[in-house]
Parts: sequence; C-alpha cells; structure tokens
Amino acid sequence: MSGLTVRHRRTTALDGVDLDFGTGVHGLLGPNGAGKTSLIRVLATVARPTGGRVELFGGDLTAPRTLRDARRRLGYLPQDFGYYPGFTVREFVAYVAWLKEMPADTTPAAVERAVARVGLADRIDAKIRTLSGGMVRRVGIAQAVVNAPQLLLLDEPTAGLDPEQRVEFRSLLRELGEEATVIVSTHLVEDVAAACTDVTLIERGRVAYRGTPQSLAALGRDGDESDGNTTERGYTAALRAHRTHLTGGGQA
Repeated sequence: MSGLTVRHRRTTALDGVDLDFGTGVHGLLGPNGAGKTSLIRVLATVARPTGGRVELFGGDLTAPRTLRDARRRLGYLPQDFGYYPGFTVREFVAYVAWLKEMPADTTPAAVERAVARVGLADRIDAKIRTLSGGMVRRVGIAQAVVNAPQLLLLDEPTAGLDPEQRVEFRSLLRELGEEATVIVSTHLVEDVAAACTDVTLIERGRVAYRGTPQSLAALGRDGDESDGNTTERGYTAALRAHRTHLTGGGQA
C-alpha cells in the first residue's frame, strides 16, 4: 500500500500509510483508535480507502477482477464476527467455504481440517450457541483458514482464549506464516513477540515503528524490569519516541 488514507467523516483513521507485507507473520500493534482495524478492513476488502493505492496479489484493489480474486484467496477474522448460532460448527465453516467459492468436492475435507487445527474436532457437530466464548472465537479462526488463504487477516484473534489455547494458536500462526502472509492486529504484545516475524506500530493513523520483535524488545532493555517485559517496555518507548518526534514538528 502507498499513501493509504482512510477517513470516517471528520476523523482520519489512516494518514498516508506506506507498507508492504510478504510471507510471514506480521504483527500490528497500537493503542485503541490508532487505525489498526481500519487497515485490516481495507485489506479484507470490506472497506474502501479514501485515498492512496492498495495492491493485493499483484493487482490494484480498485479493479473489480482483483477484488473478486482477492476475496477467494484471503481469510478474515474481524473483532466481532457474525455467525448463525443455530448452525453447527461444520455447517458454519462449510457455509463460509461456499461463500469463498471453494470447490464442492474439496470442501468437506477442508472444513474438517480447519476445525481440527483449532482444536474443535470433537465439537464439529455441536450447535455454535452451545459453545463457550473461547470456542466461538476458535470457530472464527477456523472459518478464516478453511480456504488455506494466501493472505490471512486476524483482528484481535486471541480475545477470549485461555493461556493454553493462546500458546497453541501462536504455533498455528507460525505454521501458517511459512507459506502465507499473516497479519495479526492485537493489543497483546506477548503474542507478537512469540509468533511474529516483524511488527508494525500504528499511532494516530501513521506508522510509528517497524522492525522485528527483537529490535522492539531492545528498546525496552534499559527500563525498570518490574514494569512489564522488555517487549512491552519497547512498545511504550517506541510510542513515546514517535509522539516526541511529532511534537517537534517532524513526520513519521
């Protein structure tokens, strides 16, 4: 993306963002309202940019053919995803596969594989309304990966997951990132540190920092060790440096 701008009425959510993502697991960090969800929504093709250019899979996202092709090749889990509580897990994930125009002969096996990857194989025929909040979130992850997407977009995917499930999810992310582009928006710095190959920090619609989790942690090594881990302190240090830069009249 180049010069990506998104405005909501009088609010600028993204302000001329230049970024590119390739194979691997990419973490998006930033405070509430920073613009992370707006970025994810544009890449998921559910929101249109106000300005700038976005290219997915080698095509301009404004082209109808690119748009349809991209929707077949990506997976998306929003913060609050819609589902039919009367559907079973199998039925819902199969429905999403149909929406993505997956071949009918490969869909049943793909559904079972996706559900197994999120640890719900034993609940595949349970009604979604009978599941716990954490299980429903895992159903959301399953529908996002059912088509083996080349671009996987996850907005706060670990919300509602317990610590053991989060560890398993990080392992799944690393596995998926070996062949696909995975972009994870999260407030949980430890998830980024454990699973991501690089991290982008968004602040007030601009890129405040970009680097590896290790380089972000390095920014926090001189802080008070009782005040969170080094990656969390590095996150805070990067934010403060960006704000100081803007206050001094520069641009990030």
